[in-house]
Amino acid sequence: MNIVCLDLEGVLVPEIWIEFAELTGIDALHATTRDIPDYDELMTMRLSELRRHRLGLPDIERVIARLEPMAGARRFLDGLRERYEVVILSDTFYEFARPLMRQLNRPTLFCHTLDVADDGTIRGYRLRLADHKRHAVRAFRGLNFRTVAAGDSYNDTGMLAEADAGVFFRPPQNVVEAFPDYPVTTDYPALEAAIGRGFGE
Repeated sequence: MNIVCLDLEGVLVPEIWIEFAELTGIDALHATTRDIPDYDELMTMRLSELRRHRLGLPDIERVIARLEPMAGARRFLDGLRERYEVVILSDTFYEFARPLMRQLNRPTLFCHTLDVADDGTIRGYRLRLADHKRHAVRAFRGLNFRTVAAGDSYNDTGMLAEADAGVFFRPPQNVVEAFPDYPVTTDYPALEAAIGRGFGE
């Protein structure tokens, strides 16, 4: 049995924090795991910026409501789901992702949750598990799944390393240079072909 594990932001949907940074003009919020590999450091900075500017979940939800999956993402995902089991492994939050999951025909998503006050202030976040992408792929392999993983950033490299085959999709050059052993794809047909090769097809 074959299973595909995909990152969400940057692979199927736009980077939510970048879109929010563009709307608010808060330059620091342009940073993603492509720029800051330490997820706790990144989230600590993000939450500090939200507090400093007195912004909360409702403000981010207004941005998310305007977002759509990347062009071709749903067709690509639907095609994968006809051939393989597919799981989205993301470091986003269910509170952010639900509207986008509806647009992607509700694939299975493993991610994290936010701690939100009654007034919408984001007080913190709760990780499902540290390095959960790597642990999920390891668990799937323990269940005798052959696994191919695809992502675009530093925080995806754990699952790429744990999978039987790993593939980058539109990664920035700094990530490619740091992890040169993974094939790089730049469109969905190339990614689908790389996934098939990962399964020996």
